[in-house]
Amino acid sequence: MKCTVHTAQTAPAAAMEHLRAAKRAFGFVPNLLGVLAEAPIALRAYMDLTELLDKSSLSPVEQQIMMLAASYENNCGYCMAAHSTLAGRIGIPANVLAALRNGSPIHDSKLEALRSFVAEIVQSRGRISDRRIDEFLTAGYTRANVLEAVFAVSMKTLSNYTNHITETPVDSEFTEQIWSGALRSSSNL
Repeated sequence: MKCTVHTAQTAPAAAMEHLRAAKRAFGFVPNLLGVLAEAPIALRAYMDLTELLDKSSLSPVEQQIMMLAASYENNCGYCMAAHSTLAGRIGIPANVLAALRNGSPIHDSKLEALRSFVAEIVQSRGRISDRRIDEFLTAGYTRANVLEAVFAVSMKTLSNYTNHITETPVDSEFTEQIWSGALRSSSNL
């Protein structure tokens, strides 16, 4: 189902101010937000979740690792392009970004523990063993980080599924990071 990519001028009244805020924050309205504006509660939820993620105990690098790991597992080309762009802007090393885009292990053991933990949350639909949680904690993360990882997966589920259903077009600002991995699924969600 293709949806309208709303602007601050075409969005339902309840979404207009959120899109104006996005434009002030990013310099443009990302297509995902324009699509979410069709259901103002979904737009507000995603924007609120983004703000809350910024308040997590995880660093911006770790936050982007979670976003990319979940988007990879959910096979979301839009979010892979968007978060790859953001990851580059915050200084994630090229080799770490390449690993995330390929679903490969990261050479930094702590960051790999985070990537693989988020991937396993998605793959197992949250059915993580105590042993796996202990491994994550032993890598240097906390019990709060376990729940922050679940939070990140929830946030990406909203955006990844929205992008699948609506076929959100990748913004020109993200086209340098278009992800060919999205073609890996024969079902082409």
